[in-house]
Amino acid sequence: MSTSPKPLTDEEEAAAPPPPVPIAVDDASDRRRWWVLIVIAIAQLMVVLDVTIVNIAMPSAQRDLGFSDGNRQWIVTAYALAFGSLLLLGGRLADLFGRKIAFLVGIAGFAGSSALAGAAPNFEVLVTGRVLQGLFGALLAPAALAVLNVTFTTAKDRARAFGVFGAIGGAGGAFGLLLGGLLTEHLNWRWTLYVNLVFAVIAFAGGLVLMRKGAPAVRPKLDLPGTVLGSAGLFGLVYGFANAETYDWSSPMTWATLSAAVILLAAFAWWQTRAPHPLLPLRVLADRTRGASFLVMAIASAGLFGVSLFLTYYLQSSRGFTPVRTGLAFLPMMGSLMVVAQLSISVLLPKVGPKILVPLGLLTSATGLALLTALDLNSGYATGVLPGLLLIGSGIGLSLPPAMSLSIHGIRVEDAGVGSAAVNTMQQVGGAIGTALLNTLAASAATAYLVGRTPTRATVAQAQLHSYSTAYWWSAGLFVAGAVIAALMFRKGRPESGEPSGPIVHM
Repeated sequence: MSTSPKPLTDEEEAAAPPPPVPIAVDDASDRRRWWVLIVIAIAQLMVVLDVTIVNIAMPSAQRDLGFSDGNRQWIVTAYALAFGSLLLLGGRLADLFGRKIAFLVGIAGFAGSSALAGAAPNFEVLVTGRVLQGLFGALLAPAALAVLNVTFTTAKDRARAFGVFGAIGGAGGAFGLLLGGLLTEHLNWRWTLYVNLVFAVIAFAGGLVLMRKGAPAVRPKLDLPGTVLGSAGLFGLVYGFANAETYDWSSPMTWATLSAAVILLAAFAWWQTRAPHPLLPLRVLADRTRGASFLVMAIASAGLFGVSLFLTYYLQSSRGFTPVRTGLAFLPMMGSLMVVAQLSISVLLPKVGPKILVPLGLLTSATGLALLTALDLNSGYATGVLPGLLLIGSGIGLSLPPAMSLSIHGIRVEDAGVGSAAVNTMQQVGGAIGTALLNTLAASAATAYLVGRTPTRATVAQAQLHSYSTAYWWSAGLFVAGAVIAALMFRKGRPESGEPSGPIVHM
């Protein structure tokens, strides 16, 4: 038997809370979010391609400015040192002052640094410009990823947004090779730096108009001891591996720098457990899925250099490709990566989860690298190079975008900036270590091949092929190691589709 609700008196009705107001979907705000994604994608592309775009332009810059072979690697290393060592500080500054401000300052500074490096009259100014690029990139990159994290909060929209972001992160390096070849061949090497101004103007204008102020209600205090320990430790780690690439692993400076880096990073980790306002709260790293994602991105970034670096050498030195043709050769890998990235994060990740998807992608890339070990001086592109590139691109598309999405999924909004910085740090440090490690292994393999052989032109060419093959095998091994780690650490089942914890800030 049901009873009718007792009618409220006038006094009770006046004191009752108002009924909830239905939330209407704002189509304009929804469209704004996707325009924000385009702006972030442009900024991310600028930062990522700047890692590789100068590689093809290096010989022209060296002839123009007259610097030595020994100094040549610092054009790349100076950028990586500043970028990798200052990312955590950049992420915390984004949390401190707001992501929009950090994004805009990073864009403007990156553009000015690019203009300085492009107009460099000598080697010293060029390196200074590259250091400043890395510095402002360390502010820009975590701010961009943090904006993305707090802008797209529903599972479906996050999947699409991180699919685009992850694809750009994976394909940006290859696109840098193509663009660098085009600019160097048809204009000059300085335009590989000036081109950043075009990207920066578009991204700055879009960010200024589309992004809303996201300054936190409670500003976190800056952890100065943690900043010094973390930045110095990361600097030492990257510098130590770069020094090994230049002066060999037997150099006392190499081991002294790496040992100091380990001590500093251990002290940093200890301090973060005691600091009242830690630079990198350990809660960011404590989640098992997030930790697995960080390790996968570091290992995969190290292994990727077996493709972008040594395959470039093979195509230009062994097969005689022009810079433009070399860049075009990577387009199929970029295409497969971008297509599979959208499929993996929008369709496959919600259905099968990362424990199956990420290892499968890493093993697919390892298979592609194994195919490249069979290349010789007469291998054709369509039958020799292309199958491996398609497998590598597809494997990266299956593994890295899901790992990147899960690396900051569910993170507190007040930690979004530093969490995003940790993602970029893993990629930068992994790439720097991969460069040094694979270069050293390849050089050792070439030297060992020539022992007991007459160094004729044909023999030297075969020694180069052997060094490339060695690098491919080690890169494949890194991907396999990443697959094992992913299979062991990721949880079974599909990722949670809930919103990130903490208040949501829509941009």
